[in-house]
Order: sequence, then structure tokens, then C-alpha cells
Amino acid sequence: MIRFLTFAAIFLCPFVAVRAQLATSLSLDKKTYVAGETVIAEIIVTNHSGQELTLASTRELPWLAFVVTKSNGNPVTTRKLNAFGAMRIKAGESLAKQVDLTEFFLLNSQGNYAVSAVVRDPSGGIQGSSTNRMLFNLNPGRTYWSQKIGVKNDLGNGTREIKLLTFSGGEKSQLYAQVIDGSTGVPMRTFLLGDALMLRKPMVTLDGNQRMHVMFLATPSMWVHCEVSADAKLVSRDIHQRAAQGDPVLMAYGDGSVRVVNSIIYDPKVAEEERSKIRKATDRPAISYE
Repeated sequence: MIRFLTFAAIFLCPFVAVRAQLATSLSLDKKTYVAGETVIAEIIVTNHSGQELTLASTRELPWLAFVVTKSNGNPVTTRKLNAFGAMRIKAGESLAKQVDLTEFFLLNSQGNYAVSAVVRDPSGGIQGSSTNRMLFNLNPGRTYWSQKIGVKNDLGNGTREIKLLTFSGGEKSQLYAQVIDGSTGVPMRTFLLGDALMLRKPMVTLDGNQRMHVMFLATPSMWVHCEVSADAKLVSRDIHQRAAQGDPVLMAYGDGSVRVVNSIIYDPKVAEEERSKIRKATDRPAISYE
């Protein structure tokens, strides 16, 4: 994804000069991730050449390459070679490109890592210049619930393991969904379901379609219900409020279905309409004179 940035946004990250023509910086969306979670790196390029430039790869070298290493300095195994499209950048302009590092590197093991980027300008230099180096950590999280299932794919029958993970990176407790390929033991995908208040234990079960259902307390009055498929996709996510009696409950039925009972589904549009009807303290009441 490429987008324009204002000049002020550029100062959010340190800069490294690139051959007096380009200035670059590299940043991550956060410092700690759950192993297998998407790791988004953003590189910002500013053109100081005084003319429009086109950054493009050649048959031999890409114009943008990332270097990811472990804490011992060894490079991380690559999944595939990058093939970034050309970037045309006007004189004095700043552009940003976001890249999911997990698409190109095997980032599914606990540990400390470092990443930097190499940018090659149109002059075609072989070595290029490196951006600043960013450190990040992969945490395995804690397994709250797991279930192994059988699946059918193009290669025949296989297995997968669906997990609900808990993670506390600071003051917040978070819940993650993770699906692991049974043949490799490698997470297919790990993604955040939301912040959770652990005053109530999350409820989780599997339905007849091999989908994991999770319901957890997100705020003192709001419960979140998520449905995750065996293909590691978030099928649905809805919000519930307490009904007249007790907390919402996740119920599994004999036909294989799973539903939330004893709840009122939260509709943000309806809630906004109700809030708009509430008279403010500063509003004057209507007065009628006889």
C-alpha cells in the first residue's frame, strides 16, 4: 500500500540519507507480536533529487529489499522473494509503502528480531543503502483452548489445530485466534480478536462446520462473539449486551449450531439514535404558556 504523507509525519522516525538523493525511514506498527501474527513494516521515502524519480527493480536486483535477522545475527528463513512494483516519486514528495513481513519471512518462533530495509536508487548501485534498524519481539502467547480437527484439501485429508491464545503485553489482556497446519506444525495465521476483561472467563466451542466460536467480555457491559473458520479467517464478529437476566451465554446445540443466548445484539446505529434523543443538561425544556 502506497500513500502520501505530510512533511510533519516524516519526523516520527529516524532518517538515513541515501546518496544525497533520497531520505528513508523504517518503522513497525508495534514492538511485540504474537508468533505468527502479521508484522507490518512501513518505509517512508522522500525525494531530495530535485526531479521526479522512478524506483524500479531490475532482473538482477529489487529496488526495495528487507533484511530480517534473529538475536544471534543469523538471517530469518525466507518464504518467497519479494516483487515490489515500481514507485514513482515527485521532487520533494514523500511516499510510504507498508509491507507484511510474514509474507516473505518465516516469523513464527519466539524470540527477538531485527529488521532493516535496503533501498536502491535509479543510478543502479549494487550495494544500495540501508535504512534504520528496528527491533521487535515474538511472543508465543498462552494457549487458553485448542482443538485438533480433520480437513480436506487438494492433497487429500489433513489435520489442523485451532487455538485461542491469551496475551498480556502490558495493561491489557488480549485474545488471539491461531490455526496451525498439522502437517508442518507452522501457524497458518494468528490474528487479534480483541481486548478482553478477564473478570469473566472467555467461552469457546466448535460448531458442526469446524468453526471456532469465542465470546468474551470486552467492556463492563459489552460482550464480543467471534467466529473463526478452519482456514484461519474471521467469519463474523458481533457485539452483545446483557439481557434482563444474567450474562450472555454461548450455547452449542445438537444440530451442530452455536448461538449466543440471553443477550441483546448491539446495533451502533440504533445506539447513536438513542443517544441523540437524550436531552442535554444545557438544553432548555420546552415551555408552553396558557
